[in-house]
Amino acid sequence: MSGCTFKRLLSQEEERKTSVFVRFNTEPPAVCVSAFHTSARVAKRDYYEVLGIPRSSTQREIKKAYYQLAKKYHPDTNKEDPKAKEKFSLVAEAYEVLSDEAKRKQYDTYGTTGFDAGTAGQHHYWQSGPSMDPEELFKRIFGEFSGSRFGDFSNMFDQPQEYIMELTFIQAAKGVNKEMIVNLEDTCQRCDGKGHEPGTKIQHCHYCNGTGMETLNTGPFVMRSTCRRCGGRGSIVITPCVLCRGSGQSKQRKTLVVPVPAGVEDGQTVRMPVGKKEIFITFRVQKSTTFRREGADIHSNLFISVAQAVLGGTARTQGLHDTINITIPQGIQMDQKIRLSGKGIPKVNSYGYGDHYIHIKVKIPKQLSDRQRTLMLAYAEDEGEVEGTVNGVTNTTTGEKCFGNLI
Repeated sequence: MSGCTFKRLLSQEEERKTSVFVRFNTEPPAVCVSAFHTSARVAKRDYYEVLGIPRSSTQREIKKAYYQLAKKYHPDTNKEDPKAKEKFSLVAEAYEVLSDEAKRKQYDTYGTTGFDAGTAGQHHYWQSGPSMDPEELFKRIFGEFSGSRFGDFSNMFDQPQEYIMELTFIQAAKGVNKEMIVNLEDTCQRCDGKGHEPGTKIQHCHYCNGTGMETLNTGPFVMRSTCRRCGGRGSIVITPCVLCRGSGQSKQRKTLVVPVPAGVEDGQTVRMPVGKKEIFITFRVQKSTTFRREGADIHSNLFISVAQAVLGGTARTQGLHDTINITIPQGIQMDQKIRLSGKGIPKVNSYGYGDHYIHIKVKIPKQLSDRQRTLMLAYAEDEGEVEGTVNGVTNTTTGEKCFGNLI
């Protein structure tokens, strides 16, 4: 140990939160570097492949890849996967090496292909597994990405609350700001999120000296990590709040105004941030007695008289936003459609509106006055190309007589 001093090496990405010290011998010319041993198992492991990144990746890209994979394989979210803990540890091991420029250079030289320990008269030793607890490493990186306190780490795996909102057809089509009552964890109103009873004091954490970080000796390295006693807060609550039990969060009944976008469909789910949390809202759209929906298009029926169908005219029908005057062409047929361009529902994922299709339905009268009957018979006598017969009219076509029942 004598004759050695400490030289401080900082990686660019961990300059703020992690300090790494490597010993160098001060007696020239020999250099006493803490040795790395490469086992056959580790020598074949490609840390770049573990993180799914190319060898040219920047420190920012390395950290992002680690963060995403660590969330994916964290044991708290993969309790049924027996290999989750192993994968989580491997990802941490890969990040710890590649995030440190000195370790990365050493690994790029010897880590993937292996080497002869006696080559050039040097001995290299590479320790398998992360030197830092994978959980502590993840807490630190999670804090950097989320901007949260280390004590808030447990909230990461909270399942977002889901709610159902009932909407009428018109509300879904046109959009609406609708109130909804929810029960959410929010800043405790009793202690104002501090976690301790009002009027009481908190104790300075002597374990980390109030810094929220503790020093870990991991073999040749000295690492700084989140304080395990205070959770990174730098202080310890002596008298926890009786309402939130020291968490700083309490369940509260809140009234939210949800901005429902125009054009949402039945079963569609949106995410809405509420304070530091978020909720998922699934819309249930009621059926309309007037309209039918197909994407951004809407369909409705328009009932007209026989005279309107034969002679043409105008009619009024209900549109999505107001009443519409429809021009009926002469001789329009049953179930023929009239298209109103741009009168449908707003398109959610693109610009513009759908169309409104009006289906023509001709109302056949069940009873006629004497005058109407006379006029209808006169029309029938002059009508040509009639298949079958018309009651009350002598001119008929020939064919086999058949009787059927009305359904």
